[in-house]
Amino acid sequence: MSGAPPPASGSPAVPSPAPVQPPAPPSPAGTSLAGRPRLPGPLRHRAYRWLLAARTTSILGNAVAPIALAFAVLDLTGSVADLGVVVAARSITNVAVLLAGGVLADRLPRDLLLVGASLAAALTQGVVAALVLTGTASIPSLVLLGALNGAVAAVSLPAAAALVPETVPFAELRPANALLRLGLNGSSIVGAAAGAGLVAAVGPGWGLAIDAAGFALAGLLFSRMRLPRASVTPPPPGRAGLLAGLRAAIGELREGWREFTRRRWVWVVVAQFGVLNAAFVGATTVLGPLVADQTFGRAGWGFVVAAQAGGLALGAVVALRWRPRRALAVGVGGMALTALPVVALAVVAGGLGPAAAGAAAVPVLIVAFALGGVALEVFAIAWDQSLQTHVPREALSRVYSFDMVGSFLAIPLGEVLVGPLAHRLGTAPTLLGCAALVVAATAAALAVPAVRRLRA
Repeated sequence: MSGAPPPASGSPAVPSPAPVQPPAPPSPAGTSLAGRPRLPGPLRHRAYRWLLAARTTSILGNAVAPIALAFAVLDLTGSVADLGVVVAARSITNVAVLLAGGVLADRLPRDLLLVGASLAAALTQGVVAALVLTGTASIPSLVLLGALNGAVAAVSLPAAAALVPETVPFAELRPANALLRLGLNGSSIVGAAAGAGLVAAVGPGWGLAIDAAGFALAGLLFSRMRLPRASVTPPPPGRAGLLAGLRAAIGELREGWREFTRRRWVWVVVAQFGVLNAAFVGATTVLGPLVADQTFGRAGWGFVVAAQAGGLALGAVVALRWRPRRALAVGVGGMALTALPVVALAVVAGGLGPAAAGAAAVPVLIVAFALGGVALEVFAIAWDQSLQTHVPREALSRVYSFDMVGSFLAIPLGEVLVGPLAHRLGTAPTLLGCAALVVAATAAALAVPAVRRLRA
């Protein structure tokens, strides 16, 4: 059960504070080896290499999971409404626990937190795989396990996002983020294509088992990072310590909220993605597999999902080479392109034109999803760079957690509503409505001067 990162007046923008530029951390031991050529850019740094390996491994298995889970539910009940409930359960607990995950990631060693979260995710996905493989899965059990998996992901997401500045010098943040995203997207391509073939050949249970194995291996790789440890004063024992810890956590959340709200461009873009994610994820995660089952088949859907990952990889390459001065504005405006795959699904679902004819639908969807993937990745790298250079490092995980809560908050609503709406209004009209929401949210965010004027 997988992770994709989304109203103000036209008054003059509030000036963004000067970029926070903490001193670059010392390069970890093992940056270069005597007698061997030095690796280029961020890859010189040992901790960054382990971070790249761990996150790439977890995504390789995780790319299979949404495809496998979707068809496992459809095989179980055939109900798109049931599928919406199962995926929404994960999203709801993910949003509910994200703020606590941000506090933990700013208080505890982030690499160790990721080790524990990876192992917990391996356990929950392993149980899901066992239930599906043995034919004992039920909708309530999948809902419960999805909720647990969402909570585990909420602990790991802020830590993973904020860990990059701890592994490379400040000046290498953009290439480090781009290389990391390139590795993640390359794994997504392989995982989605291989997962679709696996699901079509032997069923969805084995796809979920691969996801569990990927998380277990990622936990081992995270354990190899070995970042320097800051000294931490332990809380007093007993009830007094518990109350002191609770007061400290609340205070840290308030501080994180202040950092989040003081920058207009941050909360405007998060509001944009609150709408955009609900529409896009609902359309592609719930209605996409349904359209595939009714038209061009499950294997074809795997290639379509892989095409989006291919677009993401291409977007990372573009971001490595192209560095616009107003990268955030470029990324935000480009999100209008993510309406294209949703419109293409509507064309196929509505039987409109030759593109809807069986296998002919797949090339059209591949192109549309690839273009959407490019736009998503160009934005994602610009967003990470903007946060990592304008937000103090000690509050970065909490700002990321508020970002994720706002961006993900409406996803369960979209996942739950699209099924009934498609049943009542038709699949194609529902998809077109989702595409319109994507475009409207993008236009509203781009109209805010603080978003357009922010410089990288």
